[in-house]
Amino acid sequence: MAAQTAPLAVRRKSPLAWAREHALGVVAFLVFVFMLLPNVVILWMSFNRQEGKYNYTWNGFSLEGWKNPCASNEMCHSLGLSVEIGLVATVVATLLGTMISFAMVRHRFKARSGINALLFLPMSAPEVVMGATLAALFFNTIGPGSMGFWTITIAHVMFCVSYVVVTVKARLAGMDPTLERAAQDLYATPTQTFMKVTLPLVAPGIAAAALLAFAISVDDYIITVFTAGKLETFPMYIWGSVQRSYPVQIDVIGSMMLLGTMLVIALSQVLGRARAARR
Repeated sequence: MAAQTAPLAVRRKSPLAWAREHALGVVAFLVFVFMLLPNVVILWMSFNRQEGKYNYTWNGFSLEGWKNPCASNEMCHSLGLSVEIGLVATVVATLLGTMISFAMVRHRFKARSGINALLFLPMSAPEVVMGATLAALFFNTIGPGSMGFWTITIAHVMFCVSYVVVTVKARLAGMDPTLERAAQDLYATPTQTFMKVTLPLVAPGIAAAALLAFAISVDDYIITVFTAGKLETFPMYIWGSVQRSYPVQIDVIGSMMLLGTMLVIALSQVLGRARAARR
């Protein structure tokens, strides 16, 4: 009997075949690097030893910016104002958006399709147009002298509600309705069903919507300029400051926000895994 032939050598893939097989992963990695790189630069430049008015070139490692995060009282005041407006707008927008989401998903009414279309207008309309329209509204109703904290907050609630509705609706659409029916079959009242079954299932979507609304509110500049009156939020302070100087504290505060966001995400992941492990 003839001896067995040696196994065929493994054929190497051509560069074109390798590129075709790994194209999606490579593109996803490059997009991730492109999105993360500005944050890394901000974090790196927050440890720079600033020389002159602008923190654009690396001059050496220093913790001076982190020791004194506020370059001036105006910076701290504008940051606190942005956080305060963001918290109020987030709470109101989250409450309204969650109720609207439940109404849109759980109920059928005549104006449902029209309201669903109107909810997307704040996200699709240019911010300049929306800001100018709100400025004209407030100017003709309360006057330019009364524009300030509450006009900014109302404007932020208006466009944050749309993002909350979209996020919470997605969570509600993915819920299994049999869980609520099972609770009702076990003689749970509507309040008990909502508090013990529905709310815990929707809570991750509500939390994500609240974080998104807060980030959008704190970050907004264009609409805020039209509705701020004499107030100055943190994005407005940065824009005005860049015209004459760029202190390292701006990068420090941006890095604090970045690290705080990463900490919240990490904690949510740890708590989610711990909850899943207990089950």
